[in-house]
Amino acid sequence: MTSLEVTTDAEDSGPSGYAAARLRLLTEKERSGPPRRAALAGLTDRWLAALFTTACEEAGVRGAALVAVGGYGRGELSPRSDLDLLLLHDGSAGSGAIATLADRIWYPVWDLGLALDHSVRTPGEARKTAGEDLKVQLGLLDARPVAGDLGLVSALRTTVLADWRNQATKRLPELDELCRERAERHGELQFLLEPDLKEARGGLRDATALRAVAASWLADAPREGLAEARRTLLDARDALHLVTGRATDRLALQEQDQVAAELGLLDADALLRQVYEAARTVSYATDVTWREVNRVLKARSVRPRLRAMLGAGRRPEPERTPLAEGVVEFDGEVVLARTVKPERDPVLPLRAAAAAAQNGLPLSLHAVRRLAAATRPLPVPWPAEAREELVTLLGAGESTVAVWEALEAEGLITRLLPDWERVRCRPQRNAVHTWTVDRHLVEAAVKASALTRRVHRPDLLLVAALLHDIGKGWPGDHSVAGETIAKDVATRIGFDRADVAVIATLVRHHLLLIETATRRDLDDPATVASVAAVVKSPGTLELLHALTEADALATGPAAWSTWRGSLVTDLVKRVAGVLAGETPEEPEPTAPSAEQERLAVEALRTGGPVLSLHAQADHAQGEREDDGEPEPVGVELLIALPDQPRVLPAAAGVLALHRLTVRAADLSAVELPSEVGPGSVLVLNWRVAAAFGSLPQAARLRADLVRALDGSLDIASRLAEREAAYPRRRGVQAPPPRVTVASAASRHATVIEVRAQDAPGLLHRIGHALETAGVRVRSAHVSTLGANAVDTVYITAADGSMLSDASAADVAREVEQALR
Repeated sequence: MTSLEVTTDAEDSGPSGYAAARLRLLTEKERSGPPRRAALAGLTDRWLAALFTTACEEAGVRGAALVAVGGYGRGELSPRSDLDLLLLHDGSAGSGAIATLADRIWYPVWDLGLALDHSVRTPGEARKTAGEDLKVQLGLLDARPVAGDLGLVSALRTTVLADWRNQATKRLPELDELCRERAERHGELQFLLEPDLKEARGGLRDATALRAVAASWLADAPREGLAEARRTLLDARDALHLVTGRATDRLALQEQDQVAAELGLLDADALLRQVYEAARTVSYATDVTWREVNRVLKARSVRPRLRAMLGAGRRPEPERTPLAEGVVEFDGEVVLARTVKPERDPVLPLRAAAAAAQNGLPLSLHAVRRLAAATRPLPVPWPAEAREELVTLLGAGESTVAVWEALEAEGLITRLLPDWERVRCRPQRNAVHTWTVDRHLVEAAVKASALTRRVHRPDLLLVAALLHDIGKGWPGDHSVAGETIAKDVATRIGFDRADVAVIATLVRHHLLLIETATRRDLDDPATVASVAAVVKSPGTLELLHALTEADALATGPAAWSTWRGSLVTDLVKRVAGVLAGETPEEPEPTAPSAEQERLAVEALRTGGPVLSLHAQADHAQGEREDDGEPEPVGVELLIALPDQPRVLPAAAGVLALHRLTVRAADLSAVELPSEVGPGSVLVLNWRVAAAFGSLPQAARLRADLVRALDGSLDIASRLAEREAAYPRRRGVQAPPPRVTVASAASRHATVIEVRAQDAPGLLHRIGHALETAGVRVRSAHVSTLGANAVDTVYITAADGSMLSDASAADVAREVEQALR
């Protein structure tokens, strides 16, 4: 028998010696990354080899070997990694002896508290199991002998590798499907705020899958940057294990700063950006590799049929179909024409990209790399053709994303648009956002491409969509910084002065419509006039409307709805009237709907609150679901009651007690016809949703509201008791609330804006603070985006007059203090 030579220091031969040596290794700050992982694997090898040798002698077993598989087989031991071990034997020893041998290896490992994934098999059993279980076969591809019979391990490796290559046409589609299912469960690492470094798409599992594909000899992954990306992810996992003391792969928010410090990085954002860049490299390599695998498999499946039809002979060459000057389609990919000279055609990268996106085809890896290596920079300003090709690329829709990522992977985007570097892979620490900043910008252009028929200048819309958040790479207000950058980029691209000014305006004010529509009273002429003064022209308003929708749709599900869209459309209609020369009239008393009038009359008759709770559908934009029904926008809660103090805090508190989340709110006085009777009635029109469970009955809400108004129900105490009983999980510390006065936002009321972490009872606390300050709430507008709430309240003095600047500032400070 040929055995591994075992060289073990005396102090490492026992569990306590190994544990002490392991601890010293993990606390050595000067040794980290691959050297530490290799040293840890080597230390573990020596300890296990000593255990194995002693155990073999005691059990009387020959013809056996201890094999490291999976990550341990690759020598990638993180501080809390599992030990993946196979006890391989030739079957000559009895089952009792093999069981004794296994116990004397496994138990010392368990005694140290190390996680162990173990199996005991003969070579035949290992081969059979690998044939039935893809994950076992993948682990064996990285099999490495630790101790014992080298020949036994070598024979198994040879057999498993041969099986893998012989079965590649069957196994690789299984592996592809396995990767896709995992990505569906765990998401894309490069966009997640709390990514799983191993399981998410672009993570360590995918990097290992690429090694398996290469081992099949069917295709190979782009290797440039892949090893470094893998190292980055492994280093991050090492640091995560050391910081948490746990075997975890999830980079949770509360641990990111500590992990960053362990890696010597500035902060959590620097960590995430580094991780995202690595994940993007792995994801792109994955896309390219599986595309090549599928191309080869398709060719192999077609070849026998062709030979049968045409007879034995050379396989016909795929056709080369022209797509644009110097660009052709070849075998399902966009490649460069044989005669093209990239060094003489600086527009070629954009022309090839536009052709690929327009035809829904991938850009060949070879073509992109040739373009990156040979193409000269575009002159500044760009020629008209380059600008037109960029607009064509942005307007291609969903297929733009893959083509953009191909250009990005080879550095062509930052060469074309140098300012892109600051937003590339930049995280957005806001749960509303689905994407990193750069991907969000591309997604916004994709969404804008579907709206180009609504505007007269689709080119300005698409470029503004691509640039609207470009300022997020700089300090301060990203809209202000973005305006300056957008001017420079638009000038570089070759737009004239007038178009540059429009793009800059769109970028500077891309949040204007959505913020105004959801946070201001649209019936107040000051609201509409302030927007018109910024927009200035119908053409810019048209573009801003489309950009607002594209931006929101590209942000995430929480940022857009039919309800939000209807508010923006209403605002745009009003602003368009002002720009057309119409003078906004002072709003007349709101005419109540039939339902509101019925409730108001009942409230006057009974002297108490009357409620109506039902599903609401929005027909404002004419949008319908596939089944033809109006799109639901939430559950509408109408409350009518005689005008009295404490209405807002009482109603909001009752909703919080019943675990109803307020998505939108409006509180206003309704004037009824004189024949109905004297008295003023308040109507609260709110859109609510149950946090979990079903909606409460309107009768229960009314009973609690009556008690809250007469003081017999202490809402604040009840909410405090519930929060104490169910404390929130530890997470990232939310920034403190901020309350400001929006000067000149209304001609009839003082407007204060509250920005705070959304929480049960927030609106109740705001209303209570305003009641304490002695002001009267005229209307309220609630906007919730993910974990952030922006509530705008129109208030007046007790006599209905506007507050002085000093009084308004005092109220804002009191509310802010009450929310801390």
